[in-house]
Amino acid sequence: MSDFQDRLSAIRRDIHRHPELGFQESRTKALVASRLTELGLEVHEGAGVVGVLKSGTGNAAIGVRADMDALPIRESSTHDYASMTPGVMHACGHDGHTTMLLGAAELLSQQPDFNGTVVFIFQPNEEHGLGAQAMLNEGVLDNFPIQEVYAIHNLPGAALGQLSTRPGQICASESLFEIKICGQGGHASMPHVGVDAITVGAELVMSLQTIVSRKLAPGAGAVVSVTEFITDGQRNVLPGTATLKGDVRARSPQDRESVAQFMQQMVDGAAMTHQIEISMSFNPEFIETINALTPTQAAIDVAIESGLDTQPNIPPMSFSEDFAHFCAAVPGCFMLLGNGDSGAHAKPLHASDYDFNDELLSIGAQYWASLVRNRLPQ
Repeated sequence: MSDFQDRLSAIRRDIHRHPELGFQESRTKALVASRLTELGLEVHEGAGVVGVLKSGTGNAAIGVRADMDALPIRESSTHDYASMTPGVMHACGHDGHTTMLLGAAELLSQQPDFNGTVVFIFQPNEEHGLGAQAMLNEGVLDNFPIQEVYAIHNLPGAALGQLSTRPGQICASESLFEIKICGQGGHASMPHVGVDAITVGAELVMSLQTIVSRKLAPGAGAVVSVTEFITDGQRNVLPGTATLKGDVRARSPQDRESVAQFMQQMVDGAAMTHQIEISMSFNPEFIETINALTPTQAAIDVAIESGLDTQPNIPPMSFSEDFAHFCAAVPGCFMLLGNGDSGAHAKPLHASDYDFNDELLSIGAQYWASLVRNRLPQ
């Protein structure tokens, strides 16, 4: 498998050198489409790239998905395949995810010992939670109907090749909120004349923290974070306006909706108390990722049969994943594959010195091929 591993490593490093942000993945899409065409797959391009591989006469079809986009981060690594695009890098391993799936396409096209159809889905713009919906809006599941869908994400710090997943909710939702406070600015020496927007905003910041601690059930796993506090105040000028921005994570649609309702109640209460206007927006960017039981059990069984260290019931993750939209449309399974527990391979996702582990490429590609053969048996 050394030649196979070397080919995959060369592809991955090429993608790493040329990272592209969400919906700008033109070079990466061209590389993927070219490689799939070379392998004899039916190729379709749109927001992303879809490759179709058929074998036998079976009507069953499954989807396997990888993400292609990079992040607006300046890479601090010094290896010889570091990003050549200033301020953009593959800090989440999507270069590796794409390459693993290309590797699986190679293995399955060379040995098509399965019965049915595999739809290889290469998705843009996962990082902003927009790419999956863009492909769904184009009709990817209408044009290429599948009964199940799968995705793999690398996990830094976990042992190389360790497969982790769980049935049910595996990734949290992410919702972005913005609260605009319209008070009355004035002189810092006479706060009683106006309505200091900082004071109102500070009250709201503290009130919002009670949603998780006092209004949701213990262990709900929700997180409410105010990440920006912006005002028009000056050295001796009390601000008349303030904007709070932040991020909400939730493990269930019910908790997500409850958080939004509690936030609105607090905003309305503050507006009434201070006799000012306060508006709020709450926009779910990522919905919860829910693993269906049958495909998740299949993914676990294949991992065990493949000899991978397997964690079949990990705790839900706090991060969010755009693959959730595919899982909401078709029964699916999202999996994590250990990236290694030392050096750059153990650095956190989105760190400027993170790097995908090339040793994982052939492991992931072979696992993908085994999963396809399991779900589409001859």
